[in-house]
Amino acid sequence: MIIKEITNYLESIAPLAYQESYDNAGLIVGNATAEVTGILVTLDSTEEVIDEAIAKGCNLVVAHHPIIFKGLKKLTGKNYIERTVIKAIKNDIAIYATHTNLDSVVGGVNFKIAEKLKLGNVKILAPKSQVLMKLIVFVPTYNTQDLLKALHTAGAGVIGNYSNVSFRAEGTGAFRPNEKANPTIGAANVDEEVHEHRVEVIFPAYLKNQVLAAMYSTHVYEEVAHDIITLENQNQEVGSGIVGELSEALSETDFLRHLKNSMGVSVIRHTKLLGKKINKVAVCGGSGGFLLGDAISQGADVFITADYKYHEFFDADGRIIIADIGHYESEQYTKELLKDYICKKFINFAVHLSETPTNPVNYYY
Repeated sequence: MIIKEITNYLESIAPLAYQESYDNAGLIVGNATAEVTGILVTLDSTEEVIDEAIAKGCNLVVAHHPIIFKGLKKLTGKNYIERTVIKAIKNDIAIYATHTNLDSVVGGVNFKIAEKLKLGNVKILAPKSQVLMKLIVFVPTYNTQDLLKALHTAGAGVIGNYSNVSFRAEGTGAFRPNEKANPTIGAANVDEEVHEHRVEVIFPAYLKNQVLAAMYSTHVYEEVAHDIITLENQNQEVGSGIVGELSEALSETDFLRHLKNSMGVSVIRHTKLLGKKINKVAVCGGSGGFLLGDAISQGADVFITADYKYHEFFDADGRIIIADIGHYESEQYTKELLKDYICKKFINFAVHLSETPTNPVNYYY
């Protein structure tokens, strides 16, 4: 098993195309064709984590947070980032990160938090738009099924829980080949009419080249008449945060106790209690303050996230409870999530949860 097989699988779950523009997910250090001896899963890559990987015979560290966000101009070991990278390179240890792309997908970081909180009816809080495309292609009817099969295999035609989704309408295609053409049907300088289907399929935008390659390799025409359209439709499978419901409404204090116990946190910073029952819960692991408006518009009773600043708590304005549980604390179970994904797919080598504490924030009680 080589590193690229592991990373390709992780990217099938959380495509790199879904990371935010500021992010640096993917293979950060290492040779993608190196054979995997073991995997260490962590939230953060630090020098101590690399030491742990060495001790456990792991040559691949799978982290949530990228060790490098911006370009490094020098590698002199002057800070923890450079020292971690140098140690990884010296010891032939690869570092891979799956960050905001894993935050943004169904089954990702926020869905793990929802699982811990025992939320039901979970969905993306703020679905993304302009991440879907539609292919419209005209094909002779005898070639339709072969074309659709190829497009579906390439990843087109999936909407939510439905696959092999397409639309087609019958019509007549008309054309006249010139002397340089090599038509499948018809002859040079002769008007031709063909019974055709107009086929439409939706696909994730990042699969555009793959879908077009499938179309060109399967379509029988020399020149393929088609349109590609970027859709404004929200992709309900991709976006920021989640919103879900408790099986039974709780008082505010009972919910905060439930949150504390479920997430294993020692302290929760929160806004003023409103004297209402908690039923609908919005969540964003890490720094999610930008989603407060979405949480309110979705009718959430509480918004769980991290990294709130003093003045930002005022934005709740009596409409919702903000519960800040800490950045590390909100994402700590991402290690479990990644280990479970890897172990279900690959069973022929060791996958370890890092035992190295990486939370840079400490509390005095």
